[in-house]
Amino acid sequence: MTFRRPGLIAVAAVLAASACSVEIGSGGDDPPPSGRSTDGSTARRDLARLRIATEGGGAGYAREKYGQRWRDIDNNGCDQRNDVLARDLRDIIRRDRCVVVSGRLDDPYTGRRIMFSKSDADEVQIDHLYPLALSWRMGAAGWTEARRERFANDHRNLLAVWGVVNGQKGDSGPGEWKPRKEYQCTYAIKYIAVARGYDLPITRADRDALNGFLDRCRP
Repeated sequence: MTFRRPGLIAVAAVLAASACSVEIGSGGDDPPPSGRSTDGSTARRDLARLRIATEGGGAGYAREKYGQRWRDIDNNGCDQRNDVLARDLRDIIRRDRCVVVSGRLDDPYTGRRIMFSKSDADEVQIDHLYPLALSWRMGAAGWTEARRERFANDHRNLLAVWGVVNGQKGDSGPGEWKPRKEYQCTYAIKYIAVARGYDLPITRADRDALNGFLDRCRP
């Protein structure tokens, strides 16, 4: 995602209209990149350890600088997009061993139920929780392309979501965009784990928002 898009107002309307509150897409069985626990109290301690930095400019950013899109970095024979669809959708039907051609998504960001069909693939998109363009502005511009490619294809930074809300989120961080309140705890835990695992800093506004999201975690 290259350009910042307004999110908070638009997504509020989506949330108000949504009737389903099923929460999925919790990240499967992969440990966080940091290898740390994913409970709220540990996430809060990890959040306190993240560096705070001012967001830089986006000069030079291009999606191509994050390597091959959906490369099979875990060497299971399937590309990352189909891996994430298979992980996050329910009642899936595959073509051959890898390609997900249909399924049901209970969108974690809004709770909306989406019926996925490969013939209308944009209805369900793969979001980077810590957006690529934001990571570029926060220091990934100085990484090797191999590190950027791994970041862009890491299952733990990928989530199947409704295409509409993915467009609204754009390359915004937690300080500018938020999912429905029922998902904010999970979103914060996953976001912090990715940031810590890749030693990415966050802005002060993102830190404050993530602290608020963690307040929604159950003791």
